[in-house]
Amino acid sequence: MQSVSSVETKPWWQFGHVWLVISGPVLVIVACVITAFFIAASPNELVTDEAYQQTMELKKAQGSTLMSGSDSPALQARNHAATGVVPVTK
Repeated sequence: MQSVSSVETKPWWQFGHVWLVISGPVLVIVACVITAFFIAASPNELVTDEAYQQTMELKKAQGSTLMSGSDSPALQARNHAATGVVPVTK
């Protein structure tokens, strides 16, 4: 009979499930580093009041409004989801 103490053990790095457990946190850290790189490489630009006013004047000159026809389906869906009332089509 063999006793429990005579069983040969392997070092921890030779077990496959150890690497499976370690790989999860390592992948999260790598993803965080990549995300931080993307954020640092292209920061958002601040929109000044002057730039906003120029954009609004340009839209008015082109005849478009914030509630244009292209926004209509999205607004109808939002209102339907919020109230449950089916919009009437014209």
